[in-house]
Amino acid sequence: MRRQSISYALSTAALVAFGTLSAGAADNAAVQEKAAVCSGCHGENGISQTENIPSLAGQPDQFLQWQLVFFRAGSRKNEQMQPIAEDITNEDVRSLGAYFAAMTPPQAGEDKDPDLSKKGSQVAVGRRCASCHTDTFAGTKAVARLAGQREEYLVKALRDYKSSQRVGGGGAAMADVAYHMSDEEITAVAHYLAYFK
Repeated sequence: MRRQSISYALSTAALVAFGTLSAGAADNAAVQEKAAVCSGCHGENGISQTENIPSLAGQPDQFLQWQLVFFRAGSRKNEQMQPIAEDITNEDVRSLGAYFAAMTPPQAGEDKDPDLSKKGSQVAVGRRCASCHTDTFAGTKAVARLAGQREEYLVKALRDYKSSQRVGGGGAAMADVAYHMSDEEITAVAHYLAYFK
């Protein structure tokens, strides 16, 4: 009798575990299917190969979730993102945030203009970029990862903050920082962050 009880308990546990694994695999497949739409612009494995399109790999989970919410709500605007974001659920927001956050972030290539990076480093210190984006510029919580991001995208983002075209999240803080930056400073700090290792 006791053997039957143990056998029954083990069988039940195995079925529950199998059901959980199957549900997890199905959930993972659903997330991958939704993420495949993102890959068309943001690149395979979340690393963008397209000008002015950011890499998503390794961005903090909360940051990614908030950006999707801002696009969905229309407070952050982009012709390509708006129709996609309108159709995503809260569960999609959570799962896509976690999915891209778990990916390996882009690695900076060889810096071909170390003098510009040196100027950019001075700008980053002067504007206190690390106070929010961390000393490694990897971002945290709802604050973006900047290290290894596409250089021209960083320039565009800073210009958009400066002109108040980009809002949402830390928009007020970023607008204040960017507003006081010259175009030369924006170019230098974007270069520095894109090649930061």
